[in-house]
Amino acid sequence: MAKGGDDYCFGCGKNNPIGLHLNFQPDGEKVSATKTLSREYEGYTDVVHGGIVSLLLDEAMGNYIQKIYDKQAMTGRIEIRYRHPTPVEQELKISAWQESRRKNVLAMKASVETADGTVTAEATSKFVLVSL
Repeated sequence: MAKGGDDYCFGCGKNNPIGLHLNFQPDGEKVSATKTLSREYEGYTDVVHGGIVSLLLDEAMGNYIQKIYDKQAMTGRIEIRYRHPTPVEQELKISAWQESRRKNVLAMKASVETADGTVTAEATSKFVLVSL
């Protein structure tokens, strides 16, 4: 949640009644959350919509920055590789970590994986630290 915000973020906000309520926690050098998505989030039958998978990855990277740096950041660029279909109605682990930093630009990575460790999607991105 953004500092001083209303906790209404669609990805992680506790006050958004239709949000995902993702709760990222430190996990070694990463932050991670688990989530089981219902069929309301599917694209093809039994598969999470690709836009929702993108949101999970982006949200993880933004939460990493917020938890590690206690700052807000905006996605400058994101590239996603969909490796396997991401299943609905199965627990997913969403993780993010930092690759590097140059001034106010952070190079980030994230992944979504199933309980058996299959990586279904990966992202690389550039985030820019901002003052809102």
